[in-house]
Amino acid sequence: MENRTSQPLPEEHVRQRHLDRLVMMSDGVFAIAMTLSAVELRPELAPGESLASAWATPLAIYFLSFAIIAGVWFAHRRSLAHLSDVDNPTTWINLLLLSLVALMPVVIRFLLSNAAGQGSNAGMVAYGLAMTATYACLALAWGYPALYVGLAPNVPRRQAWSWFLEYLFVALLFGAMALYFLHLVLLAVLVALAATAMRAASLLIGRSRKP
Repeated sequence: MENRTSQPLPEEHVRQRHLDRLVMMSDGVFAIAMTLSAVELRPELAPGESLASAWATPLAIYFLSFAIIAGVWFAHRRSLAHLSDVDNPTTWINLLLLSLVALMPVVIRFLLSNAAGQGSNAGMVAYGLAMTATYACLALAWGYPALYVGLAPNVPRRQAWSWFLEYLFVALLFGAMALYFLHLVLLAVLVALAATAMRAASLLIGRSRKP
């Protein structure tokens, strides 16, 4: 009787499995976050208020939030598509990013509930800080594997830097918004200027890359 011993899987196949599992989990979390954003909408029709008026602000915030989460997903999809492998730090950074994405419906509900308050900026501050953390984590989720450990060998380094600065630009922009609603206007202006410089550098690096 012939003895058959199991052969270890090729290393490339194992790496692809790890990457595929991360992609599947990421898509699932993004899909749930996008769906729950609609569940968080609870417009209430006040006496004498029109239906359009009751739904205007919640729908505007919902579609904006859906677009922002979709933008994070689009950037995250692009990042994962160019990775040839994932190590443990890359996996943990991506899990942190997914935890922030999953938190977005709660942030949206807080924003909606505080929008009804008179003169309350707490919702906008929480929203700005949440998006700052999300895009900063997105930048780290790309910058660490692509620029530090070289897990995106097919992406030119200048292009990798361009994407990294693009994510930091968005993080700083939301950070400036949060600072503005905290009444730290001067600091908000400085952060906004830093964000503008970051975006200009991103575009400059991206356009000057070698074909």
